[in-house]
Amino acid sequence: MLCAVSPVAAVASEHSSEGVDPKGVIFHHLGDQYGWAVPFSHHHNIPLPIIVIDEEGGWHVFSSARLEHGASYDGFKIATEGDYHGKVVGVKADGSEYRPIDISITKNVAALFISAFVVVLCVMCIHRWYKKNPLKAPRKGTAMLELIVEFVYGNVIRPTLGKKAEKFGPYLLTVFFLILVMNLLGLLVIFPGGANLTGNIAVTLVLALFTFFMTNAFGSKHYWKEVFWPDVPMWLKFPLPIMPMIELFGLFTKPAALTVRLFANMMGGHIIVLVLTLLIFIFGAFGPVATGATTVVSLMFSLFMLLLDVLVSFIQAFVFTMLSALFISLAQEEGHHSEEHK
Repeated sequence: MLCAVSPVAAVASEHSSEGVDPKGVIFHHLGDQYGWAVPFSHHHNIPLPIIVIDEEGGWHVFSSARLEHGASYDGFKIATEGDYHGKVVGVKADGSEYRPIDISITKNVAALFISAFVVVLCVMCIHRWYKKNPLKAPRKGTAMLELIVEFVYGNVIRPTLGKKAEKFGPYLLTVFFLILVMNLLGLLVIFPGGANLTGNIAVTLVLALFTFFMTNAFGSKHYWKEVFWPDVPMWLKFPLPIMPMIELFGLFTKPAALTVRLFANMMGGHIIVLVLTLLIFIFGAFGPVATGATTVVSLMFSLFMLLLDVLVSFIQAFVFTMLSALFISLAQEEGHHSEEHK
């Protein structure tokens, strides 16, 4: 219930019932930030390190707390308008602004580190149990983790990849747990949750590029032969390479599909919860009766959507892993004349 109530309280602390900007609120909560917002307080953030390189190549490292509420420090500030809105900019002597090389630890970056740490911690829990108890079944949380591993590996990775499952299994399991942890942490409001990682297309693109690399870097000779010289009638590949162009284009549509599928589903879930919450303040102008009725309905639907998002978090991690395993498996085909096929 905390997950459903906290966004309401957070929005209420930032906006009054009049003059609510739904677009601004949604982008504020879904976007990346230089500090980690504290629930129930619009004026306090958990500071994060800002690391920038100015025009002359000088390094500047300081806390994001020094740039809060429009403040400037060491010739830098956070832009409030223009093309660099919400980004750290440098201020020249003449008052003009420029964008420095920014490698700061933002909220999304910190959340990614936390998610990776949680995944490593889960793996180490299973490893430590079997190291101490090699002949005993795990219990409690460790048993749940092993159940998830066995479910993904036994129902997706091994049936899809066959003998190659041991080779690609570690990567696919890592992707599954990383996406799952990022999805679940994104549903929380309090630290270390609240970062919309899988709703950030840059994060999903990088994950898809890893699958793209694993698929093509370890592709078989038959796989590449089917890309550049497929088994189709000659007129489809010479003199105009129609099918090779289609096959080559297909190499890039696969990671694009992985990127957009995960991004759109997770972003959509967050937006729906925020929109349902904002209805309370939008209908606040119609009087206390409308506000009270809208509050009850919005909270109920928000809670329902959050519970649904928990299920979607598992489903999207599973689908991403399943499609990655399928793409890798297609690249491992040895052709009809291979010994494995016989």
